[in-house]
Amino acid sequence: MGQRMNYARRLIPIAVLLALAAFPLSGNDYYIGLAIKIMIYAIFALSLQLLVGGAGLISLGHAAFFGIGAYAAALLSPESEAGGLLWLLAAALGSAAIYALITGALALRTRGVYFIMVTLAFSQMAYYVFHDTDIGGGSDGIYLYFRPQMSLAGWMPFDLENPGVYYLFVLVCLALTWGFLAMLGRSPFGAALTGIRLNEQRMRAAGYSTFPYKLTAYVIGATLAGLAGFLYALKDGFVTPELLTWEQSGLVLLMVILGGMHRLGGAVLGTVTLILLQELFQSQALFGDYAKHWHLPLGLTIIALVALLPNGLAGLPAQWRERRETRRGTSAAPHSSASTVPSSASAGTGPRADASRSRTASSSFAIASPTGTSNNAAAAQSLSIPGGPHA
Repeated sequence: MGQRMNYARRLIPIAVLLALAAFPLSGNDYYIGLAIKIMIYAIFALSLQLLVGGAGLISLGHAAFFGIGAYAAALLSPESEAGGLLWLLAAALGSAAIYALITGALALRTRGVYFIMVTLAFSQMAYYVFHDTDIGGGSDGIYLYFRPQMSLAGWMPFDLENPGVYYLFVLVCLALTWGFLAMLGRSPFGAALTGIRLNEQRMRAAGYSTFPYKLTAYVIGATLAGLAGFLYALKDGFVTPELLTWEQSGLVLLMVILGGMHRLGGAVLGTVTLILLQELFQSQALFGDYAKHWHLPLGLTIIALVALLPNGLAGLPAQWRERRETRRGTSAAPHSSASTVPSSASAGTGPRADASRSRTASSSFAIASPTGTSNNAAAAQSLSIPGGPHA
């Protein structure tokens, strides 16, 4: 049964990928555009999930890397013709990574709420650079007139100006991001991040220098956020400083929490749910004039979901199974208690039984913890991470 469940879980991402690949055949431009938006924000949420669910780093400044990637695509693109896809993509990802390397080296010196506030401060700094200066058109933003193209000796393998091709390009980026993070999570690096999230002090005691691990995860997450920003700029052809606001950081953090912080599928599921809820409550066809107050029902719905699903939407099946097992155990308890009749023989009373219990307890203690060394060895073994400590 367990093998079938694991096999089904592996097939779900493949089935979703095939369904998304066939989705443009529906021919509805609105829903195709909505699907592109969801996939871009899913990449954005996956990039933050590496920090929140992987290393336990809650950031309120992740939108800075999203916006920097978008501005790099718009600022470096020529106004009269399409730019080169590969170098524009590399510039967008590199810009986000460099900013993350500089700010992360400082922000990761702090912990907890101080880390949250420092990341928020760095994000607002980037926001005001683009908002209050003429670098990116100020508060009016900047246009991207042509989507970049990839040319190999004059031959173009695909044309991103084609909506269907652009859709598939975004889908491929999402699949590669998912695959990369899945492999990263199963690697010794991912195991080290999990240990840091669970108990950083114990990881240090085991000989690990945790700062390089956290900084690397921070830069990788920022680079993937820059990829999402790059795709967003190509989608709308317009970039504004609003992409760097703290509200944007809070939105993607909410996606991760809503879906489930410790699973890749949770980040994607939270993105789909939140964006579809926004579209639902903004629909004037359903809510009429009340649609302009869509923030209120959206907020109430999110509060209800977070309260009812403490492990996120991805943890809903496990929560249901736990409740079923609890109900079965409760219903079986009266029968088991009724069939049990206490007696002096079965209860083991008397001096011989007391002596037997004493010998059993002492022997079990000797096996479990002879001179207190077994527990320490087990604890040390539980701390071992593949790859060995790196001081």
